[in-house]
Amino acid sequence: MLDQNLKTQLSAYLKNLRRPLELVASLDDGKASKDMEALLNDIAETSDQVRWSHSSQGGGQDRVPSFAITSPEADAKVSFAGLPLGHEFTSLVLALLHVGGHPPKIDDATIAQIKALKGPYDFEVFFSLSCQNCPDVVQGLNTIAALNPKVKVTSIDGSLFREEVEAREIMSVPVVFLNGEPFASGRMEIEQVLAKLDTGSDERAAKEIAAKDPFDVLVVGGGPAGAAAGIYAARKGIRTGIAAQQFGGQVLETLAIENLISVPHTEGPKLAQALETHVGEYDVDVMNLQTATKLIPAPAAGGLHTIELANGASVQSKTLILSTGARWRQLGVPGEENYRNKGVAYCPHCDGPLFKGKRVAVVGGGNSGVEAAIDLAGIVAHVTLLEFDSKLRADAVLQTKLRSLPNVEIITNAMTTEVKGDGKRVTGLTYKERTSDAAKDIALEGVFVQIGLVPNTEWLNGAIDLSERGEIITDLRGETSLPGVFAAGDATITPYKQIIISMGEGAKAALSAFDYLIRMNPDA
Repeated sequence: MLDQNLKTQLSAYLKNLRRPLELVASLDDGKASKDMEALLNDIAETSDQVRWSHSSQGGGQDRVPSFAITSPEADAKVSFAGLPLGHEFTSLVLALLHVGGHPPKIDDATIAQIKALKGPYDFEVFFSLSCQNCPDVVQGLNTIAALNPKVKVTSIDGSLFREEVEAREIMSVPVVFLNGEPFASGRMEIEQVLAKLDTGSDERAAKEIAAKDPFDVLVVGGGPAGAAAGIYAARKGIRTGIAAQQFGGQVLETLAIENLISVPHTEGPKLAQALETHVGEYDVDVMNLQTATKLIPAPAAGGLHTIELANGASVQSKTLILSTGARWRQLGVPGEENYRNKGVAYCPHCDGPLFKGKRVAVVGGGNSGVEAAIDLAGIVAHVTLLEFDSKLRADAVLQTKLRSLPNVEIITNAMTTEVKGDGKRVTGLTYKERTSDAAKDIALEGVFVQIGLVPNTEWLNGAIDLSERGEIITDLRGETSLPGVFAAGDATITPYKQIIISMGEGAKAALSAFDYLIRMNPDA
């Protein structure tokens, strides 16, 4: 099951085990069970601290195949229903380590918060092996379960347990159930899970932030632009802070990255982790899970700008760098919001496996739309790609690949007007032929929206100048219409929304902010 390279790596990791592990499996005669048996054999062979055994209920699991990770020296409840390979292999390794007593890489305050949870909490996480957002959720919950015996977590491969997925009407991953009821969907970090369970955490965070001294540079946003800005500012030896809704930003939603110069290939979550690690090497005060809601300009030149946060706290700084990025643009048609996560999706890598054998549409003919259609064509029965323009806008190599696929139909001059459903899930889509104004219906089960991005700048209305598209207007130095306030990345008018460009713009904005500070106080 595991190649020799993975076995060697796993053997090295499992040397960190501090207590013995027993993997208790529930198996039958099916192929998936035989694959799981091979995986468990491979794991047990890598460490004399690990053994596995059969059980009629897999350590309390009623799904087949499944296995629980247990230890005779700890009351941890972590289970996998399905094979945790692909993006979830790291989740498996971390679960083994943490149940085996190796301490997780989280701060003492978070560990104390986890241990204080009263429970009981029984989590079920549905994932797909191609989902780059799922591992954070699985790993976060598993860490909580490894530290608190009142928490149980079962991670379930939705493509393997399709009957259960259908019965629970799951059409998007990751999705989490708590004690049998819907708890959350989409990417979540461990801090976000704890915030939902521990209702007092937001208030405590607000008090801690409100007590902070003013910064020299405060970066709002933690994507590539924000990370670069934070690093460049901190290297100048000035007091630097980053307030981010989610460190990594839109990069977390990106699967393959092949145009970051000097890095032939990486994936969004890996890059986001690398950015956070790099920022952590400098004296930067990172305030994660913080959403900016208002910018209050300094009352006079050289004064302090104020950023108000959603939790009620305020942060002040001599200069600001706004790098709030962008989010997926929505169609804005009837039915889209009603059927979000019920057939309307925005991440083909995450949710594509849930539509195996079904008919879907992709709306958008740029690179992201064509790439989505290509990926989905290998999973679903049929893909219809709808493009508003008279021709596709994707790179020629992608168009050639798309047109070679037998189960793809391309429709141009198509304006999507409605997403239809039966009240529970998507059943079709209506579009208008722009050349004739004729309305056309397509029967399908899924709609993947890939029509670009919209800047996260609504909270800045009235504070600084924005373009007609809502992008922050900046000059060549990255400065906005407000002195001492700079901006970088996808939220600005800078063309070509690319990771490498955002990084450069973030660095430039930090250097400009430092220059501004020096000019305001030349004796500093």
